[in-house]
Amino acid sequence: MKYQDEYMKIYEDFKVNSKFFQAIGNETRQGILLILIASGEKGARVNEITENAHLSRPAVSHHLNVLKEAGIIHCRPEGTSHYYYISIQQHLPHLYKLNKDVGAFLKEYYKDDADALARFEEMGISLG
Repeated sequence: MKYQDEYMKIYEDFKVNSKFFQAIGNETRQGILLILIASGEKGARVNEITENAHLSRPAVSHHLNVLKEAGIIHCRPEGTSHYYYISIQQHLPHLYKLNKDVGAFLKEYYKDDADALARFEEMGISLG
């Protein structure tokens, strides 16, 4: 099959990133991530997230656990409070590799299609 090696690279990249994608693929968790982004480096407590997300505390705790297990957020205790914050550094190399492998595949796939390459360029996507 043509492009089999490229498909397998991308497949492996998706497998490596699957927990990350599953965690951020949920609309409720996306809302929680936006709350955490807005809270900055300090992070946010469960009560703050509950209030801003308009969810029950058990629901917020469940979604925070999913994000935590995926390595997207961390928790920092301060006295009796726990602050949740985003920390995706460990995912960046894997996401970069996926992006690079998809770009290499698209470049090869569309190498003879100047119009498609131009459309990518118009979208700000350089396939080099």
